[in-house]
Amino acid sequence: MSWADFTSAVFNFTDYAELLPLFRDSLLAGAILGLVGGLIGTFVMMRDLAFAVHGIAELSFAGASFALLVGADVIGGSLVGSVLAALLLGAMGVRAREKNSVIGVIMPFGLGLGILFLSLYQGRAANKFGLLTGQIVSVDSTQLSALAVTALVVIAGLVVIWRPLTFASVDPDIADARGIPVRTLSLAFMFLLGISVALSIQVVGALLVLALLITPAAAALQVTAAPRMVVALSVAFAVVSTVGGIMLALGGRIPISPYVTTLSFVIYVVCRLVGGWRRRRGWTARAASISAHA
Repeated sequence: MSWADFTSAVFNFTDYAELLPLFRDSLLAGAILGLVGGLIGTFVMMRDLAFAVHGIAELSFAGASFALLVGADVIGGSLVGSVLAALLLGAMGVRAREKNSVIGVIMPFGLGLGILFLSLYQGRAANKFGLLTGQIVSVDSTQLSALAVTALVVIAGLVVIWRPLTFASVDPDIADARGIPVRTLSLAFMFLLGISVALSIQVVGALLVLALLITPAAAALQVTAAPRMVVALSVAFAVVSTVGGIMLALGGRIPISPYVTTLSFVIYVVCRLVGGWRRRRGWTARAASISAHA
């Protein structure tokens, strides 16, 4: 492939002005998912659950693949797989290191099941590929409404448990000693995380879900330790990555996920450089955890 062929496949903005209004629902869906990913990602970083997100994504992929095989709702299958995996991990306790061995078992099992179901599926190849790389450009108004309602459930759940969850994430032992239901909070958060993973797979697919649920929050923690700023920047970075990725993908012939992940990575690199520059000039970042008194 020549350089001209490559650039034409990746960036081709012919008739872009006519295309953009046709994908209004996809852009709104991307903004909603960016909001959810930015919020939930803050707690994922605080609780050191990046590896768990990947494990949940693999079972979400298996659930979506099975739903595709039997002709059921793919999003529903993805949700079932995610929530089951998340609740399993949440029931194991609050410390990420206690889960790592089980996550390492779940990941290949879920991926293997997903590949099995996709191998048995005789339908369009694009449907298979979409589960791995994302397919948000096909979102219609009905799917957007369902997505918005589900996202509201996740956001409302986070608002309800925000303060005790923050305390339990920063210091679970002290939180437990003070009567905070740490284990219940862990299960509740993992349930919300499972839903968020299933939703995020629509954007970047099962293989690259970390770019939406991890990278924006990790980037925010590079440039600030202020609790509210971490949340605000995480949401902003996630929304820019998703909406910007969709807008760029409309001008190319490749799936959306490379655009989203590249934008997310570039934001992280810039934030890391800015954070390093500030630290060399005397700015000292506190531990990247959010105080229980935020």
